[in-house]
Amino acid sequence: MVGSGTAASCTFGALQTAVTLGGVITFNCGSGAVTIPITATMNVPINKNTVIDGGKRITLDGGHAVQILNFNSANFQANNNGLTLQHIAFVNAKSMPTDMIPTAPAPCSQGYDDGQGGALFMRDGNLAVIDCIFTGNQAAPLGPDTGGGAIYIEGSKNGAVIVGSTFTNNSGANAGAVGSLYAELDLYNSLFTNNTATGHDANNDDASMCSVINNGQNEIGSGGNGGAIYGDGNSFNITLCGDAVLNNAAGTNAFGGGLFFTSDNMAGILTITDTTMTGNTGGHWTNVSTGSVTDVGTAIGVNAKSITVTNSTLQ
Repeated sequence: MVGSGTAASCTFGALQTAVTLGGVITFNCGSGAVTIPITATMNVPINKNTVIDGGKRITLDGGHAVQILNFNSANFQANNNGLTLQHIAFVNAKSMPTDMIPTAPAPCSQGYDDGQGGALFMRDGNLAVIDCIFTGNQAAPLGPDTGGGAIYIEGSKNGAVIVGSTFTNNSGANAGAVGSLYAELDLYNSLFTNNTATGHDANNDDASMCSVINNGQNEIGSGGNGGAIYGDGNSFNITLCGDAVLNNAAGTNAFGGGLFFTSDNMAGILTITDTTMTGNTGGHWTNVSTGSVTDVGTAIGVNAKSITVTNSTLQ
């Protein structure tokens, strides 16, 4: 429990102590809404399950200066533990990248290799987000392999389930709102609006255009994929059900204003049900190996095994 019945008792120090211990975290801050300024990133334990429940009254404010939560296991798709966030708001968080890509002339990639997850970075853990608000959060602004303005999850055994949540005005090099790498995304009854991928020129591996090695590749392009939602990696699926993905933007010469999903081994399945995706800007393509759905409109860039669209409006 954070707090002893008053707003003043709900301090950052009390919250940081609770997060460090993990388990179920609730708040006793009085009857009104409370904003807690976050002055340092809080590290979530990786050896147990943690629940943070704001009771619809708590806002965590990163002050445009710090990432709020970090769950960072050294393993990859191995950990059964995870984090649940519910009935709480995350605003004005900002991850601060430090791993700058070696300077090289364009079209070689510019920007950073780190700085993922403006409000939350999660590696090798399972994530549930229920009835949460993410507004004005920022990940690294430039780079071919970074981003996730609100959330970035990678190497997760079971991925992320996001239900009844709102993502507004978040930004990152890729994945303006939510980004995943080798992590399934199941998104239900959620709103994604006015999120922006701030990188440009997408990304590729092309030795004829760049002689400099970064991440083991001759990388060109500096991101911009996935104005709202982004997924990359082998053998995982993305499901949207009951969502509204409205007025999000990919970067210049990049793809997927609403959704960017590239299943590298063409084994991932994209399912879209009862969803509206309109007003998004960016490049697009649809590439599938099976099934009858071969075009999902101008808001999506996707490589997948198959796509199913039911009762949805896609621009």
